[in-house]
Amino acid sequence: MPGAVKVLIDGPSELIFDYALPEGVSARPGCRVKVPLRNTSATGTILDIGSTQSSAFKLKPVTSLIDPEPVVTEKLIQLARWMAGYYGTPLEQIMRSMLPGAVRQETHSAKTHLVATLVEMPDPEALDKLSRRAPRQHTILSLLEKSGPISLNDLGGASVRGSVKSLEDAGYLSVQPHEIRRDPDAGDVFLESTPHKLNLGQRYAYEEICASVDSFLDPDLDPEATSNFPKPILLHGVTGSGKTEVYLQAAQHCLDRGKSVLVLVPEIALTPQTVQHFKSRFSALHDQVAVLHSNLSQGERFDEWHRIRKGEAMVVVGARSAVFAPLPSPGLIIVDEEHENTYKQENPPKYQGRDLAVVRGNLERCQVVLGSATPSLESFQNAQSGKYNLVRLTERADGQSLPLIRVVDMRNETRKQKGGPAILSERLRTDMEKKLEAGQQVILFLNRRGFARSLQCPSCGHVCECQHCAVPLTYHRTEERLICHLCGYQSIVPRACPKCHDRSILLQGYGTQKVEEVLKKVFPSARLARLDADTARKKNALRNTLRDFRARKIDILLGTQMIAKGLDFPNVTLAGILNADLSLHAPDFRAGERTFQLLTQVAGRSGRGEMEGEVIIQTFTPHSPSVQFARHHDYEGFADQEYDFRQQFNFPPFTHAALLTSKCSHERLAEFTLQNLHQRLSTNLPGGIELGAPNPAPTPRSHGLFRFQLLIRSDNPRVLSRHVQQVLSATTLPEEVSLVFDMDAYDFG
Repeated sequence: MPGAVKVLIDGPSELIFDYALPEGVSARPGCRVKVPLRNTSATGTILDIGSTQSSAFKLKPVTSLIDPEPVVTEKLIQLARWMAGYYGTPLEQIMRSMLPGAVRQETHSAKTHLVATLVEMPDPEALDKLSRRAPRQHTILSLLEKSGPISLNDLGGASVRGSVKSLEDAGYLSVQPHEIRRDPDAGDVFLESTPHKLNLGQRYAYEEICASVDSFLDPDLDPEATSNFPKPILLHGVTGSGKTEVYLQAAQHCLDRGKSVLVLVPEIALTPQTVQHFKSRFSALHDQVAVLHSNLSQGERFDEWHRIRKGEAMVVVGARSAVFAPLPSPGLIIVDEEHENTYKQENPPKYQGRDLAVVRGNLERCQVVLGSATPSLESFQNAQSGKYNLVRLTERADGQSLPLIRVVDMRNETRKQKGGPAILSERLRTDMEKKLEAGQQVILFLNRRGFARSLQCPSCGHVCECQHCAVPLTYHRTEERLICHLCGYQSIVPRACPKCHDRSILLQGYGTQKVEEVLKKVFPSARLARLDADTARKKNALRNTLRDFRARKIDILLGTQMIAKGLDFPNVTLAGILNADLSLHAPDFRAGERTFQLLTQVAGRSGRGEMEGEVIIQTFTPHSPSVQFARHHDYEGFADQEYDFRQQFNFPPFTHAALLTSKCSHERLAEFTLQNLHQRLSTNLPGGIELGAPNPAPTPRSHGLFRFQLLIRSDNPRVLSRHVQQVLSATTLPEEVSLVFDMDAYDFG
């Protein structure tokens, strides 16, 4: 009997139907297919294959195979099902997120060009006749004989088509289509790098990782006895401790055993540098490193995905979504800077990339390494409780000491200056002068782009706000526009107050554009570059700026959080942190943790070469624990005091926190919907679930929609997720209201 397949139909609804697999058609889970659906056709992905059962109706047959080979592996399908249960997200939505649009849509395919290949040369007599009667044909044959296969474009394109056709008809050459790889790093040169000698700490970490990789390859390892599997490793190494070198050598060990490697980085900004490291180290392996991130073109993403699927690339480097890379046989998954919030997907399905890496490692039976100088408190708690193995790197790889961190109280600096709040303290300005005079480089960090935070009228107090969001508009001088950083709304800059018409409207606060203007005045001879979301929009702008900074063509690099971590520039001896309080007073229980991590990571960019580094933190709250523990490079001290706070108020990692958010253009309807759901959730509430009260979100209106939130906590995330999904499936929501369920929420704004 022909087989039956379960097909997940592409589309906004989660439609899974059974179809018959025609005789002679071979397919596996993960293959893309075309199927009949009602009076039209549809595309989908095979989830399961089984034998057809006798029934009163006949299954419709699959129309055709789009991909004879699976575009997702069976393990990835298992991962998708796990996600559906844990995050409470429809399976179709997960599969759509898992498969890049370029792979999922039929409009994209491999790029090809026609290549001419010499079949045989004419005999000398015929060749002599060609040279006289058809010199172009003679030239083409001579080129093919000398150089081998040549594309028609290189031969002359349309101008030689007639000559090529004549030679093909005569049997002298053949013309066949050949695939062209759209290489994201085309034109870049990667010189082979050699492994560095590891210090004692690095050697221990390397051996621990390798031993775990080898344990998974033990033929006596029972695949069902998951309790005996090696645990994920949390690699806690101070900034500059050489974690990347450990990754590279561990990856080589894995490749030597025929297994592939997946490397996740939190930001696209870090991808070029990581790609550089891996492609240089493995340059002898002939394009074995693939790249996956959102800055790739559709064609590049299509080619990279299929290279990975076919096993042509054994190392994959990418951002969050690369956790779904279809590696056929992974042996090692590395999550660099595992603490970063950017591993959390902002849009549904709202998965956590770091956590999925651990789950995938369990499904694939491979080793997972989580690396950071400032581990997330969730990961550190898992290490302390024995769920993860903890490996520490306590010294910098070159033996250099950690940078000296000075804290400047900006309250005193503001009193010194009459023209408003100081941007550069006297201490920072003086130290920058010294470093620049010595030919050294400086990094300045400010986590706010634009020129000014807002425009405010001094007479009536009116603040120019976004029409769609309850937030002030940020002034961007470069564009001469007021811009909302939530929805992107833009407005012209008023010359007078829109409310009282006072013309003395004032700029409040400052962003990277304002700092750039100040720096140009204070250091007119210094070469300055700014890196933020505005300057990095153009393709390769980020990569080129970082390349120039590494080549010492830039003296001062000013940027937002994209320069805060992972970057290694040996000539940087001073890092300045402007307005370190920006993230400290956010309405989020993780505000202190994020501030500590940010300060420590930025500080770690200094003194990574032979010269000692220095860090200056400018803050209005110098006695904050986040600032003081960062000043002393004391991660465990910070973690201990933060755990006390989290445990006292029952926050993660001592519980799982989920957020249920209602959104609607009508405020009362959004509020009423969430109140109704709160009442329904309260009925038959499972034990161990703590249900909060519906409240307006900290940002009560965004993108024109009013927002209300409900915090739900539980020690058992699956029970929590299941209860919420049961209530939601039994509730009919108003059409105007959208609802978002976020398991293990990170964004409480």
